[in-house]
Amino acid sequence: MEGFGMIGRKIKGVMIAATWLVALGQHVHAADDTSLTPQTELVIVVGASGTPEFGEQFSNWVETWRQVSEKAATPMTVIGQSEPGDSSDREQLKSTLDELSVESPTPLWVVLIGHGTFAQNAAKFNLRGPDVSATELAQWLQDSERPVVVVNCASASGAFINRLSGDNRVIVTATKSGVEQNYARFGEFFSRAIASPDSDLDHDDEVSVHEAFLRASAEVRQFYETAGRISTEHALIDDNGDGRGTPATMFRGTRAVGKAKDDAELDGREASRLTLAPADARLPFTKAELGQRQELEVQLEELRQRKSTLDAAAYDAELESLVLQLARLYQAAEQRQQEAP
Repeated sequence: MEGFGMIGRKIKGVMIAATWLVALGQHVHAADDTSLTPQTELVIVVGASGTPEFGEQFSNWVETWRQVSEKAATPMTVIGQSEPGDSSDREQLKSTLDELSVESPTPLWVVLIGHGTFAQNAAKFNLRGPDVSATELAQWLQDSERPVVVVNCASASGAFINRLSGDNRVIVTATKSGVEQNYARFGEFFSRAIASPDSDLDHDDEVSVHEAFLRASAEVRQFYETAGRISTEHALIDDNGDGRGTPATMFRGTRAVGKAKDDAELDGREASRLTLAPADARLPFTKAELGQRQELEVQLEELRQRKSTLDAAAYDAELESLVLQLARLYQAAEQRQQEAP
């Protein structure tokens, strides 16, 4: 079966074949909206640290995210590190999300770094001043018409999944439930993973949310095993909208190998398409081209899942058609990159 890394290499291979389209006058036109846009917008929320030791650790995680955002040319907003002002961190978070909850193909990432609590069936993320609950965060994001990634690195964060899960959402939590309330180390490993090329499991030169989740989960397990301690955190990822979440142990590489109890669809498919830190040579796709590329990638994944039901000739024909369409998008972006001053 072909992963997106292999598909990416195949696209490069057919780029040469696609050039004959231009020679025949079938020029690849850029989309109506040719303005380039940041690939992602990032909001980092730093909660109440409780102790100077935790505060220093959280600051280090933020710095890792800052380095990634600079490399990716991603706008980054940090809430919770400035001196307290007239408005609380909770109010600043709400107003920031209100401003960013717009119709856009550009994904919005919200990363929560800190501690969490779960009591009386209410999950909360601890802020300086009033805390924010999972229910409130869900309400603030409910009108967003853009892809949303929420990475909650706090203890008791698993209870956020059933509140935030939905279409066009990727939710990552450091714990599998609200009961796991000890300090969570997942945030440290996830920030490292999203920044490290070693996390690129499918070798497509980018680290997806899914890949960072898998690597961070593995490093959390290794930490507790090395320390000879029982793990008090078990991360989950949810991107199919069912509000259940899937642990990293259900995957081999990036492919799901486990099975849910009721044969429900496992998560990971959408998360594998979202990346924050792009390859150094990322091509300048337009908004419209990004949407087209995502749709073609969806069709490629669906074709891969249907491979066993097709004869080889039919599969190859459909694959070639989709890859050629992707090649045209890459060719247009590559030409634009070459013509840039």
